[in-house]
Amino acid sequence: MSLFKEFRDFAMRGNVVDLAVGVVIGAAFGKIVSSLVANIIMPPLGLLIGGIDFKNMAVTLKPAVGDTPAVLLQYGIFIQSIFDFIIIAFAIFLAIKVMNKLYKKKEVEKPVAKPSAEEVLLTEIRDLLKTKQ
Repeated sequence: MSLFKEFRDFAMRGNVVDLAVGVVIGAAFGKIVSSLVANIIMPPLGLLIGGIDFKNMAVTLKPAVGDTPAVLLQYGIFIQSIFDFIIIAFAIFLAIKVMNKLYKKKEVEKPVAKPSAEEVLLTEIRDLLKTKQ
């Protein structure tokens, strides 16, 4: 089997394609959530705690000298990333919770098949033969 054919078979498996679609959707969802946090959630939150813009929150480790920019520890951006993560994690939690409920419903709906009359009769015959031996 050639390397190309083997790779094609691997790439066309359902799991790999599903994973690729999930990664693309996840990246787009991450951008949406980042925008939601940066543009919708953080401004009112900053306003509530005294008009603070989280993007500008930083500690100067080394001041700027001439053309050399300052070295900053930008903890405000880190705080914003934490909010991004919490919102994304909560959204994924809700999605998985819904999927689990749907999966359980499908599982419960499967009726247990009762054995046919012929199977019951054959089982009885087998049991009688076992007791005679």
